[in-house]
Amino acid sequence: MSSPPSKNPAPSCSSCSAIMQKQGSTNCWSDPASHSAKPAYCPSDPHAVAIREAFDEYRGDTEDARLARMAAKVEGLCYQPIPGSDAVNARWTRVEDLVALARLMGWTRIGIATCIGLLDETQKLSDILLAQGLEPFSACCKAGSIDKLDLGLQESDKVRPGTFEPACNPIAQARILNAEGMEMNVIMGLCVGHDMLFSKHSEAPVTTLVVKDRVTGHNPAAVLYGQNFYYKRLQKRPVLSDEEVESHRD
Repeated sequence: MSSPPSKNPAPSCSSCSAIMQKQGSTNCWSDPASHSAKPAYCPSDPHAVAIREAFDEYRGDTEDARLARMAAKVEGLCYQPIPGSDAVNARWTRVEDLVALARLMGWTRIGIATCIGLLDETQKLSDILLAQGLEPFSACCKAGSIDKLDLGLQESDKVRPGTFEPACNPIAQARILNAEGMEMNVIMGLCVGHDMLFSKHSEAPVTTLVVKDRVTGHNPAAVLYGQNFYYKRLQKRPVLSDEEVESHRD
């Protein structure tokens, strides 16, 4: 593992975790009339202009402003109050959030950029979207069936060296869904990096339903919990040594 940087990283919003755990709130999550104390390192101070300009955009009549408002409405709708209490329960899954947002935005053509290992899940999602009055269209990550060797990789870079192994093609996935006129695209388990390329080349807004995690059953947050083996392991051991990083770089 590389030697630690000479300076501590700049404090950021994650540093307020201790305040949230202690007080149940932070400066950003409190009424402006009675703000809790703002920490000296609060990023909202040096970035105050960006924050104000973003809120000015939300008050406009652009598609981004409308999306921000509808997303906030979905956030409110996905909870329900408990009678006789000030507590609330979550009532919608991510799939239901997705459907609600599409309906509120007036989007009907829903693209699905799917990993080939999640075709069954993608079919189930398509069935749900159809039942909800939407029009799904999916594009598989292995579109075109191009061997990884054609990308300039080596046999040793394959999962199973010596066999035909198609490369993922996220730019083609995006262009296929663009050509089909999708109004909203959903990522279904694309690999790290491939999801970036897909989002970069998608003309429609992109949301993620399934995040690829081969070890935790597509639940990457499992690594972040304190008693979890993976969290402890990743605090102590490099994922790749410096030598391995250098050997695999272009």
